[in-house]
Amino acid sequence: MAYLAGKLVLAVTAGAPNNGRGEATTGRVKKAQIRQQTYPYVSAQAFRRWLRDSMTDAGMETSPTQRVGKKEGKAQKATTAADPVRYADDDLFGYLKATAKADDAATTLRDTPFMMGTLLAVEPARPTEDFGVMSRGIDEPVLHAHEFYTADLAAPFLLDLPRIGTFTLPQQRGSGRANYLTAEAAMQAAAAVSLGAQVIVFRGQDAVRLPIEIRRDRAALVLEALAAISGGAKKSMHYGDRTPAMLMLVPMAGGVNPLEFTIGGAEDGSGLQVRADALRAELRAWHDQWQAPVRVGWRPGFKEITRKQFEADLAQEIRDGQVRIDHPRTLLRDLAAELRAGEHDAWFDDPAR
Repeated sequence: MAYLAGKLVLAVTAGAPNNGRGEATTGRVKKAQIRQQTYPYVSAQAFRRWLRDSMTDAGMETSPTQRVGKKEGKAQKATTAADPVRYADDDLFGYLKATAKADDAATTLRDTPFMMGTLLAVEPARPTEDFGVMSRGIDEPVLHAHEFYTADLAAPFLLDLPRIGTFTLPQQRGSGRANYLTAEAAMQAAAAVSLGAQVIVFRGQDAVRLPIEIRRDRAALVLEALAAISGGAKKSMHYGDRTPAMLMLVPMAGGVNPLEFTIGGAEDGSGLQVRADALRAELRAWHDQWQAPVRVGWRPGFKEITRKQFEADLAQEIRDGQVRIDHPRTLLRDLAAELRAGEHDAWFDDPAR
């Protein structure tokens, strides 16, 4: 196996976790219009920010950021240190740090081993506009408003384990596979911090790879942060727990996510559905590409009727150990501990073809 494919659900109750562009004195939440219906969402960028911040809270040293570019309408951008050897977040979340000339040897690019979809409501949900007044100690009250909503949001995610701690070197820039460190930067950084990086061939390209201990630790950091993730806007007025109410996770040999249609909205708009028949059919179709068990995290009290039906429909698979159901926090932390202990080191290499 080489990928951890997953799908997660956040339960938002009277919340505004991700703001869109406001209008005058009215704060708006992010929402999409699909077939004349409104679907609130949390962007992948926002969720990845929550995840990074949660990893920082756990003690991870983050890559420093720098704003560059001119003001007054000129091109502006912000970059991190672009050092994935030293900083786990540069490794896991990717970056682009380009010099003035696109073909300059100092340009470095890193795509993301952790891929995240948009957390979209599983059914239409019209945000409520809350009206407020600030009148304390002033003669003329200030009026303001903001939106909030209640919805279950779902999104797929994928963790490319072999790419963690593996950095391809530049060769044939026009090959369409732009994802590289400069050779000098990669080797100097690895030598400077005494990490013992090795030069290997990775997916047809020369690459620098960090030791397995560091790669295990970085993969475990992602899972542990998911287990305790926090964040979001409007916490003073609309505080809510942002840890997953539910998730599924399955190790895959390729970068396919078979869980996309297992968790989602009902066709009749009646809310979240968890489809045991869809999961069984996907596992059968990909029978030689996944490794048991499918890990299902389900928080007590969340969609209890749906959970009982799901467990009844998959009773045989649960007895056979093909599907395991636990609390999301327990599931994620246990798998992180297994990774740190080296129990899944084979996942950090692409399967032999």
